[in-house]
Amino acid sequence: MDIRIHASFLPQLDADASLAFYRDVLGFEVRLDVGYGEMRWVTVGPAGQPDTSIVLFPPTAAPGLTEDEQRMLLELVAKGTYFGVNLATPDLDGAFAAIVAGGADVVQEPMAQDWGVRDCAFRDPAGNLIRLQEAS
Repeated sequence: MDIRIHASFLPQLDADASLAFYRDVLGFEVRLDVGYGEMRWVTVGPAGQPDTSIVLFPPTAAPGLTEDEQRMLLELVAKGTYFGVNLATPDLDGAFAAIVAGGADVVQEPMAQDWGVRDCAFRDPAGNLIRLQEAS
């Protein structure tokens, strides 16, 4: 069996801010930017990895959500505890410095973890937690 991760989804509350962060701070390529009314879905991914993407989506776009459900989703996204992604880089310190220079909300500076990785953590403009670990 040959199964790969093609796309992961992260909510965004401001498509322009999320696009600027993933493109300008993390250096991801923009693969697709589509809208429907006031909603926008932006697909980004790392250069040189055309088969792996992150889709930044409006979390309340699902049909049939009540106003209470939409409010609850927006509250979860705003807390930054519901969604996240783990990324890797061979140069954790260099990447961290560039991300800090780009204005990211730092959660944890680079450090060695008890489970054997060295990583850092920050939040994107929507509050999603992003962990970046050092790849060997």
